[in-house]
Amino acid sequence: MNDLIADGFFGILIAGFVVGIVVGLTGMGGGALMTPALIFLGVGDAATVVTADLTAAAVYKTGGAAVHAKEGSPNFTLARWLIIGSVPMALLGPWIIHRIAGDEPESLDNLLKVCIGFALLFAASTYALRLYINLRRVRGGAADADPDPRIRPLPTLLVGALGGLLVGVTSVGSGSVIMIALLMLYPGLSAVKLVGTDLVQAVPLVLAAAISNIVINGLDWSILIPLVLGSVPGTIIGSRIAPRVPQSIIRRGIVIVLTMSGVALLDKSGWAPLGEDETHPVLIALVGLAMLVLVPLIWGLIRKTQGLPMFGAPTVTELDNVEYGARGAPTQSRP
Repeated sequence: MNDLIADGFFGILIAGFVVGIVVGLTGMGGGALMTPALIFLGVGDAATVVTADLTAAAVYKTGGAAVHAKEGSPNFTLARWLIIGSVPMALLGPWIIHRIAGDEPESLDNLLKVCIGFALLFAASTYALRLYINLRRVRGGAADADPDPRIRPLPTLLVGALGGLLVGVTSVGSGSVIMIALLMLYPGLSAVKLVGTDLVQAVPLVLAAAISNIVINGLDWSILIPLVLGSVPGTIIGSRIAPRVPQSIIRRGIVIVLTMSGVALLDKSGWAPLGEDETHPVLIALVGLAMLVLVPLIWGLIRKTQGLPMFGAPTVTELDNVEYGARGAPTQSRP
């Protein structure tokens, strides 16, 4: 027991709790937040952190998927095609990255940090793209509801394969990347079916990625136990207080944090364009400051291209709900 309660036990517990609250508040993927948090805490190398995070995600995603399956919300046919594409790549991903990195642990650690860094930047950009798609959707009129769309096997398989590879290597992407792809491929699916389908396909995906990583890297119980103990109650609390919290501010903050974390991991890995010999905290701070100023401004300009004022309704929170516009939201035509 003393071995399990290591020096970083309470730090991991707190990190898991805080990230769990954010996930419960916003529904955004925990891997994109938890993996960099654990790496920056210094509780283990990147491979160890990815393995523990995937194993913890397999625990709490199973519960969420069971709830949605019981309510009948997922599109199981769509989920099946995603799983066929994602599970093999989730199993192969860790082996591919180890083969590329070779036998040097430091080389593997740096390569994983580079991969996770770019995955975080990708996750931030997909969230921004998701808002833009919903903005266009609202302004053009909401797509007709289509609870049972015609499945497009090949693009769905490719989406699953990309998501599986990304999750297997980095633990990032099971929610952000696959969700935006589903929005683009099947715009008529309701919000509850999108979320339910994503959760159902994420369970075998994350399980496969976790198993493959455990076989290669082993499992550090001193990270996993406090991670689960912190994240599960955090997620429950976040879900309960979500209606009373201004989510638009939190979501914008998460995009900034993801971007800063991605740049920081690339810097930490010694990625060549940033230099190998030193870190650049001032650069990372400037990236965060620039995004804090520019993101609202750029978003306002994008709104104006759609015939809306720079600020106001529909808000970020309303746009993030794919059912907005189908319930009588303002969808007037562009001037």
